[in-house]
Amino acid sequence: MTDPLLSVNNLESHYGPVVALRGISLTVSTAEIVTILGSNGAGKTTLLRSVSGVLEPHKGDIRLKGNSIVRDRPEQIVRQGIAHVPQGREVFPLLSVLDNLLMGAYTRSDRKSVEHDLQLVYQYFPILAERAQQRAGTLSGGQQQMLAIGRGLMARPGIMLLDEPGLGLSPLLVTEIYRIIEKLNRDLQVSMLIVEQNATVALRVANRGYVMELGRIVYEGESDRLLRSDDIKEFFLGRGANDEKHAQKRWKRKKTWR
Repeated sequence: MTDPLLSVNNLESHYGPVVALRGISLTVSTAEIVTILGSNGAGKTTLLRSVSGVLEPHKGDIRLKGNSIVRDRPEQIVRQGIAHVPQGREVFPLLSVLDNLLMGAYTRSDRKSVEHDLQLVYQYFPILAERAQQRAGTLSGGQQQMLAIGRGLMARPGIMLLDEPGLGLSPLLVTEIYRIIEKLNRDLQVSMLIVEQNATVALRVANRGYVMELGRIVYEGESDRLLRSDDIKEFFLGRGANDEKHAQKRWKRKKTWR
């Protein structure tokens, strides 16, 4: 069995005195799509921030291709093949679409390859080619999300960390964004670690899923199995889904699939 592309082992991260992640362990294999599900405050964004080096973990280890990156700076992690597309898109609003895309390649000096990848991004997102000289802040929400993903691709990553790529978008646009994510994964063999609250849409494209609550992983398994699970349906649709008392009860009856 080959080693996973990305492995997170017993990770613990804090915000001051608040423990945000409590012993998180997960893996992502080459060309695999893995989703992290959970309600607001579960620790999903903190997990991606820890993997990308934006937040330094207090305990545990993160390995990319078998090498520890847990103490590396964000720019070093980008160079090693991890691109983080944060929640809320966070484009540079006053810069053009083209300049935003080129910012994604700021760690690269191979100009010909950068130009090749720019044209590749335009193939997947034709609207970005049409709006190349337009200020990013004037794009629609869906176009800005496409720009954020395209900017991540410009780093030529082996794995992309996508934080709620469908947030604030219409159902039609969410479907389109996830269609493109699937195509990028299939065509370019880019692994995806996707944080999402919409369990159904995420599990339909993912190979596997993890469910987080109160900074812990409480469920894991193959996507089709999670989609059929009554426990997952209760988790996202049942009463008390965001109530800590109910959360603690569910944690005590944790189930794990392997």
